[in-house]
Amino acid sequence: MSAYAPEPNGSCPVINIKHTMADHFQSADIHKTLETKLNKVELDKLKWRKITAENLDLDYTVLLPQSVATCLLRHLESEVKYFSGDLARVYVYGRWHPIPRQQVAFGDSGLSYKFSGNTVPAMAWPPALLHVRKILNELTGYDFNFVLVNRYRDGKDHIAEHRDDERELDPLVPIASLSLGQARDFIFKHRDARKRGPNKREVTPVKLLLEHGSLLLMNPPTNKLWFHSLPPRKSCSGVRLNLTFRRVLNIQKPNS
Repeated sequence: MSAYAPEPNGSCPVINIKHTMADHFQSADIHKTLETKLNKVELDKLKWRKITAENLDLDYTVLLPQSVATCLLRHLESEVKYFSGDLARVYVYGRWHPIPRQQVAFGDSGLSYKFSGNTVPAMAWPPALLHVRKILNELTGYDFNFVLVNRYRDGKDHIAEHRDDERELDPLVPIASLSLGQARDFIFKHRDARKRGPNKREVTPVKLLLEHGSLLLMNPPTNKLWFHSLPPRKSCSGVRLNLTFRRVLNIQKPNS
């Protein structure tokens, strides 16, 4: 059993991210320590798992050792501030709703990402996430320029079924999803399995456990045909951060 898989009794182990008093006094050294740890990640020794189904193409690995993942998680927990107000809402079924998680985005200057009726601006890259982006660019050969950070405070926080297929996203570039903290189930469902009536097809869903420090690459054409979700898991009480690195196209609006 994975170190971060749900226990047989249904409980979920929690990653310890509490800060000690010493951490506050040593805050000036945290980023330097984190950068040193990230530089030691051995990309050539990663063990990959390929997951495929009908037009679904995924690559999964544990990218960061536990100590490095926990260091990054603790750093982001102390440094990242999340959107509030209108940027913390989505427009679904004709109404605005507060999102059942916390969210913020970082990226190259001038970029934004529109989904669920909202346009999310890219805040300036924090140094730690620039370093993670550098690792992912080296690992994949793609140039990611935007990251959406979702913070799940506990097992009640979730994200509903959706596809990341907005026109701002480069359709030829995978989405690189880095998970930190609480392990959670991640479920893919084919679009035809969601239909009603004669067009509905029985397509077996794909379920993964996203571990602390893991990386999931959602390769084309996955997001065109498969919805994905992170359902509520009340027994999983720990904090989870998900960082989805993307290649966003700088689409200019036509002149009016």
